[in-house]
Amino acid sequence: QVQLVESGGGLVEPGGSLRLSCAASRRILSINAMGWYRQAPGKERELVARITNGDIASYADSVQGRFTISRENAKNTVYLQMNSLKPEDSAVYYCNAELWTGDYWGQGTQVTVSS
Repeated sequence: QVQLVESGGGLVEPGGSLRLSCAASRRILSINAMGWYRQAPGKERELVARITNGDIASYADSVQGRFTISRENAKNTVYLQMNSLKPEDSAVYYCNAELWTGDYWGQGTQVTVSS
């Protein structure tokens, strides 16, 4: 199993940037893939970005070109760099880890994009 702790959320103006961090309680090299999901009020949780152990990244169309997922193995941490933020990016962002035993989730961090 793995514990995931997100941080870095907050309030930002449209066009601004935030970097979310997800710290894992185990070596992320032992995790098959990690990703970021988000859930806005009244909507289903959706995949934002995902990165595999082999460093293959994928993104939702809505964030392609604006968000970048990365990992720092030495710190057991995955990041989501969010640039050119839009109000529609506002949501609770959750870190996800895919292990052979199943999926694990962090507690979430709130991102609010507003003027």
